[in-house]
Amino acid sequence: MSEDGQAGEARLTAKGKATRGRIVDAAAELMFAHGVARTGVEDVQKRAGVSASQLYHYFGDKRTLVRAVIARQTEAVLEAQEPLIGRLDSFEGLQAWRDVLVDLQRQRACAGGCPLGTLAAELADADPEARAELAAGFDRWEEPIRAGLRAMHERGDLRPEADPDRLALAVLAAVQGGLLLTQTRRDPEPLAVALDTVLAHIHTFAA
Repeated sequence: MSEDGQAGEARLTAKGKATRGRIVDAAAELMFAHGVARTGVEDVQKRAGVSASQLYHYFGDKRTLVRAVIARQTEAVLEAQEPLIGRLDSFEGLQAWRDVLVDLQRQRACAGGCPLGTLAAELADADPEARAELAAGFDRWEEPIRAGLRAMHERGDLRPEADPDRLALAVLAAVQGGLLLTQTRRDPEPLAVALDTVLAHIHTFAA
């Protein structure tokens, strides 16, 4: 979320925050299920149970609402991986995180894909501002992966020639590609194979 958005939300009353949150939750659910283009402001209004004036009080237009949805989905993606995403500083931690990601897809019957990836597929080329917000969201996802690998590198668990930043990017790319194929095939195997392959590559740098 932008600094202006954070400041604006901080000024809301508890009731206002609850109403705003209900609108964002409704929009996130609808946009994930039907896409941004096919989700109208009126649809969000009905799902959230608010009036048009209430919705426009908190969000001046649909573009502002989309930004809030990106922020909400970023938080949801990261929260779904807690606490393991903060423990990626060992081979065991990486494996446990991998297992949780694959299991989450099994629980969801591989439907829906990645909330951020779904938004990126629709908005990255059409909306530069949304693309920047999504890129920031993916950066937030990559950061704990990078931090864990850097810790392993500094501790000597990975050989000096290992590049934690490139490895972290490869891990996130494997997650996104694996999630897309898993969603398309309704089979968690693509995600499992993608992550197993990139983790095996990281193991080649073991000290």
